[in-house]
Amino acid sequence: MLAHYELRGLVASSMDSAMAAALKHGVPFASNRLDDLLRRRDIDLVVVSVKVPEHRRVVEASLGAGKAVLCEWPFARNLAEAEALAALAEDAAQPCFVDLQARSSPAVRFIGDLLRQGYVGRILSTSVIATAGPPWGGESIQRSEAIYQARENGATMLTIPVAHMLDTLSVLLGGLGDPRVTLVVQRPRVRLRDSDEAIEVTAHDQVCVSGQLGSGAVAALHYRAAIRSGTHFHWEINGTAGHILVQAPSAHLQFGRLTLQGATAGAHGLAGLDIPEAYWPLGGDRSKPAYNVALVYEDIRRDLRSGSRTAPSIVDAVRLHRVLAEIELAA
Repeated sequence: MLAHYELRGLVASSMDSAMAAALKHGVPFASNRLDDLLRRRDIDLVVVSVKVPEHRRVVEASLGAGKAVLCEWPFARNLAEAEALAALAEDAAQPCFVDLQARSSPAVRFIGDLLRQGYVGRILSTSVIATAGPPWGGESIQRSEAIYQARENGATMLTIPVAHMLDTLSVLLGGLGDPRVTLVVQRPRVRLRDSDEAIEVTAHDQVCVSGQLGSGAVAALHYRAAIRSGTHFHWEINGTAGHILVQAPSAHLQFGRLTLQGATAGAHGLAGLDIPEAYWPLGGDRSKPAYNVALVYEDIRRDLRSGSRTAPSIVDAVRLHRVLAEIELAA
């Protein structure tokens, strides 16, 4: 899918797992020490894909070693951590990208063009109702999912699916200002399946956010955790001349698999909107979450070669962390 990239090295938590991964994927270098990787002159871009509490350590070391960085989202555990990393990136004068891949989705880019072309007229409102399933809101979880139950770890329903949605809205319709918020933990304890131990849950499993976007449109979002049936993902954009409806089998907009319908001036009822081929520049399976990630990699390649600024960056990450902090404060 990515013809212009080579995976030249990897680091894992143990030498055994590093070697196993390298053998499986044909990677020439493997280690359990980050410093070993950072000393290599043939590594141009360090991809940070560890658990969120470990992001800061790896990003700091990589920038300090003079490497460009791509960090998955959530970028940091909180706003203070994100701002500290942004200051470090500025001092190091190294590019730092963030994988906010929902905004790169072919469907989202197509919607953006439709809105700019006046498909719905003046945008009046947008609303989202979504159900984020495991690891949130269930009666039991795997032990490996325990990290998602604590707010301080920075990997929650608010910071992952809701944040990707908020980032996309900011790109299409402007940032959210003066939010009205309800954050609730309806299920404050969850059982670990392997031991039957119950642990405390501080990550919110009900998130309601409303307010006015930069475009003037009114926005309302309600994300619920682990209901047994109902709406998985339903997003409407309503305007003076038409409407767009986006549906998906998952609350995670960044995963793709979006179905679009629309109606513009004079239409009677919604009709399917096919995403034109021009919005699918890469080969590979379009239904996989990795497709949107690959589009981010292509933007990064262009930015590094030409000096353009198309890929989501640490600036976007700090801005989004600031919105999340405002939401928590408003609640």
